[in-house]
Amino acid sequence: MLLTGSAGPAAARGLDVPALLGATGAAPARFVVEATADRGCLYAYRLLRRRVFVEEQGLFEDDDLDHRDEDPRTVVLVARDASGAVLGGVRLGPETDGPDIGWWRGSRLVVDPARRVAPGVGAALVRAACAYAEDAGVLRFEADVQERAVPLFTRLGWRPVRAVRVAGRPHHTMRWPIGRLARAAEGKAALGPLLRGLSPGGRGWVGDDGAPVPGSDVVAACDAILPSMVERDPDWAGWCSVLVNVNDLAAMGATPVGLLDALGARDASFAARVLTGLRRAASAYDVPILGGHTQLGVPAALSVTALGRAASPVPGGGGRPGHRVRLTADLGGRWRSGYTGRQWDSTSTRTTEELRAMLGAVGAARPAAAKDVSMAGIAGTLGMLAEAGGCGAVLEPARVPRPAGVTMGDWLTCFPGFAMLTAGGPALPAGPAAGAECGELVTGSGVRLRWPDGVVTEGVHGAVTGLGTA
Repeated sequence: MLLTGSAGPAAARGLDVPALLGATGAAPARFVVEATADRGCLYAYRLLRRRVFVEEQGLFEDDDLDHRDEDPRTVVLVARDASGAVLGGVRLGPETDGPDIGWWRGSRLVVDPARRVAPGVGAALVRAACAYAEDAGVLRFEADVQERAVPLFTRLGWRPVRAVRVAGRPHHTMRWPIGRLARAAEGKAALGPLLRGLSPGGRGWVGDDGAPVPGSDVVAACDAILPSMVERDPDWAGWCSVLVNVNDLAAMGATPVGLLDALGARDASFAARVLTGLRRAASAYDVPILGGHTQLGVPAALSVTALGRAASPVPGGGGRPGHRVRLTADLGGRWRSGYTGRQWDSTSTRTTEELRAMLGAVGAARPAAAKDVSMAGIAGTLGMLAEAGGCGAVLEPARVPRPAGVTMGDWLTCFPGFAMLTAGGPALPAGPAAGAECGELVTGSGVRLRWPDGVVTEGVHGAVTGLGTA
């Protein structure tokens, strides 16, 4: 089965699901599953629901309509054959009122009784619903399933949660496992084995964003930009090379004093494009470029080292069980063109005063622990902060500061421009950035998600880097 979809989860987009049905030896029948807002399709879907849930099963007296049918956020997927006839459908949408926090529920899965002898429609609808939910940034997706359908959902990979009763009949709440947060963090898993014996940062600072230079108040940080990003968007790569490094210093409460860059480029023209972005960012942040190295005639490569000063750096591993976790993030801006869902750009439109206010926030507030959000995303970075402190973490999606219109799945896994996770301290005086307590450090390891109903689900399993405690 092949699922393809458009770029976003907007209404009326399709998930085309070609499916082959029919008994052995029979000519296969073809159908598609798609999201629909067509009144005719919706009417046919509701007629099927009435036929099955009211007339056939007697679950409801007159009709099975409820508030979800009137919720404009509800998505209906229907299966249609080549003639356009509706063979079945399912609906899905946010579980809670108000802003979508990434918790969705599927319901009213129905298949035309005449098509049940040719299995495949129901399974295709369930698979399409899972794909749609994940594409919409959902992190918790559940359904109350009739007992007769539990084997189907189990076979498709759903996990049982608990027995419930719906309309007086036994059902099982089942959950679709979504591993998006774990996948965003898994790239860090190689660090522990690779760096074993090196103790990067030194004792007490292992796994930190920067490294205190022994015998001084200097803090050094170094970050490289993905070569593919340098090739694709050299000006933005230059900007980001400054951004990620000054953020690393800021997470330790250090004031940046200078930058060193190392650039590889195929020719002088390409190198100039990278350096233009680097110079713009250095100017915006008011941090001088002290020197570096440039080599032409080679594949694209860019790394920057930042130097800062902090008499008493803030550690990444200072958190302990019981500390509340706070996210402070710049919610202004938009997705960087070409990086929707992956890179949030607020910094390129900020003034120097605003940028410096954000950079100085950790140093002014002095929490017990701090870490800037990296490419592992908010959840993965929280896992690293917890790991450095020898503990685990719980994150509450409903409390996470987030830009309007951005899905929870995207926000918790993207690179957010400026975002700091802190533990055991006050609110950060971070200028235009917004902050809120949205979790806590706990005993154990990894990151779990706690939802408004008190249910806790898995986010990031176990240690993120393997570097251990700081």
